[in-house]
Amino acid sequence: MHERVGIIGLGYVGLPLVIRFCQVGKKVIGFDIDREKVRALQNGKSYISHIAEETISSLSSFEATDDMSRLGEPDALIICVPTPITERREPDLVFVESTAETVAKYLRKGQLVSLESSTYPGTTREVVLPILEKSGLEVGKNFYLVYSPEREDPGNEIHTLKTIPKIVSGMTENCLRRGVELYSPIVDRVIPVSSPEVAEAAKILENTYRAVNIALVNELKVLLSRMGIDIWEVIDAAATKPFGFQAFYPGPGIGGHCIPVDPFYLTWKAKEFDFSTRFIELAGEINNSMPDYVVSRVADALNEREKSLKGSRILVLGLSYKKDVDDLRESPSLRVIDLLVKKGAQVDYNDPYFPTFPSLRKFHFPLSSVPLTEANLSQYDCVVILTAHSSYDFSWIQKHARLIVDTRNVVDGGNVVKA
Repeated sequence: MHERVGIIGLGYVGLPLVIRFCQVGKKVIGFDIDREKVRALQNGKSYISHIAEETISSLSSFEATDDMSRLGEPDALIICVPTPITERREPDLVFVESTAETVAKYLRKGQLVSLESSTYPGTTREVVLPILEKSGLEVGKNFYLVYSPEREDPGNEIHTLKTIPKIVSGMTENCLRRGVELYSPIVDRVIPVSSPEVAEAAKILENTYRAVNIALVNELKVLLSRMGIDIWEVIDAAATKPFGFQAFYPGPGIGGHCIPVDPFYLTWKAKEFDFSTRFIELAGEINNSMPDYVVSRVADALNEREKSLKGSRILVLGLSYKKDVDDLRESPSLRVIDLLVKKGAQVDYNDPYFPTFPSLRKFHFPLSSVPLTEANLSQYDCVVILTAHSSYDFSWIQKHARLIVDTRNVVDGGNVVKA
């Protein structure tokens, strides 16, 4: 039924879909407005660290293009574009809307369109459908519209696209049936649900659940630190209970494309129904305050050694929001560095995935990754561990560092302060 598949947006969500559809024998066209990405894929190159170039170069049934006039060629189109939030924590659907407008220009009879971008309940019906209907085609009859939220976890080698159950919804029964047919070949299990709103809400629930529980342990970390109790030991002890408890761990903040963003899509939508999502707002406040807490711990640790934060040399380990990925989206490391610089510290960083500090919308520093050598480590007043990449030899780092502020519970000792 869907022998030719088009993937719009070739990032952390779209590119794994490309690979998986090719693996099951589908012909795939990848669409992206970023010509550098398209050129890299055309040359068999990967720009995502956990996707090997050998994997890209072996995709014989795949082609990448920035020519959107070809959107009419595939039998199914899957939209995997970003859904960020604004500075005021409101949904920014500009990428979804512009993509839908482009698809509508080339939409043909019989095509299926699937939205995978995380968003608030009602987006597929209230935003995407009216745009696609500008084509003059009728949903469920002349074309098919489904919502199937992405559940990608970059760098996770245990739970993969194939093994993670796929929620699928449709605007009509015909749409749902076509959506199940599209995804069934690439995943072990498809979970049909009754409406796009249910699927959209399920995705937000998944990430709100995580955001709230991370906020809980982050708040407890601050409290228990004052009480002289190790939050990490407490969590490990609680996790021995075989029911009623799931371990979540504190950190310097939250990052990635989902947890810091998706819950606020729901808080925004809730206002339409005169409802205040107090739990979500509170969790957001706690998680967003953690970079400030880390900086305060750095300042206190230096003060104990009769040094001020202003003028101190600080080495930050890790820019990525999680270990072993080259993903900076909403990374708390960026906020920590910004706060340290604003307080007068001299900051350097090391991250094997970022040789130079990239130019970002909110943050940019003229820095390059500092090599980890004995001489380099010993010259810093404090080393702050923000991302626990597997390539770091933490025992060696601890041996040569004067002072370590550890936000990931990877080292212990007399020169270590937990944050």
